[in-house]
Amino acid sequence: MITHPLKNVAAWVDYFDQADIPVLARTERELVGFKQNEDNLNGREMADAILHDPLMTLKVLRYLHFHHSKRQSMEITTMARALMMLGTTPFFRHFAHLPTVETTLQAYPDALTRLMRNMSCSRHAALYAQDWAMLRNDIEVDEVTLAALLRNLAEILLGCFAPQLMLAIRDLMRADPHLRSADAQQQVLGFPTLDLQMALAARWQLPKLLQQLMDENNLDNPRTKNVALAFRLARHSANNWFDAALPDDYKEIAQLLKLSEEETQERVQRITLQAAKSWTWYGVAPAAAWLALLPNPH
Repeated sequence: MITHPLKNVAAWVDYFDQADIPVLARTERELVGFKQNEDNLNGREMADAILHDPLMTLKVLRYLHFHHSKRQSMEITTMARALMMLGTTPFFRHFAHLPTVETTLQAYPDALTRLMRNMSCSRHAALYAQDWAMLRNDIEVDEVTLAALLRNLAEILLGCFAPQLMLAIRDLMRADPHLRSADAQQQVLGFPTLDLQMALAARWQLPKLLQQLMDENNLDNPRTKNVALAFRLARHSANNWFDAALPDDYKEIAQLLKLSEEETQERVQRITLQAAKSWTWYGVAPAAAWLALLPNPH
């Protein structure tokens, strides 16, 4: 475990490049079940299971990069295509006996809870982005969904390998509710985690399209805007639905989707309830748990 900040973003990238990245224990169990039924494997179901876990998703994309065919000209930007390209037997051979985040953080229960909340938040962001991409008739919904799932990847990795630093960021924000997360990250780490996010994506040569969709310097692109707003909404609603940033979120989402703010809120609540069905993957209360606290408009 890292207990003090490394000297710069490049040092963190080097560290994570050598790290054995863990996955959710639920992911490991799901993959064991798929392996036992390999002859009747449903690729779409397996892809959906992996997409509950940003860390497992990352591991698959990294493995694909290092094992792709030289004849492969197109980048693989969806999990279903990645699994098809890898083949089931090589996949199960490589991804046997995976380390888990629960074991990695067993000595840091507070950090584990925070990490699970971040993982749950990533799942919420992916489902928001997916729904909005479908509404906008996006040409490739799964690409937007994948980018939203991975948008918080740097924080999740830091939560696995530098839990005390991430708890220090949490404590700063609790002490000052008006402190922006990027400013708290700057104070503790020396940089905002989005800088690390993009540096890792470049080092690991994640598909260029996914890098563009995660890059908030590219917000003129409606697909990138979709990913950014989905991530912000998931983060702001993770603790309650009275966050001061939510009205601005709803306004921007409504503009993107060309809906009224009331229609936008209704759509968001529906997807929030859908996301809650996956709460057992993370063992923390989903954002839907706080919906009952909202006033009844009727």
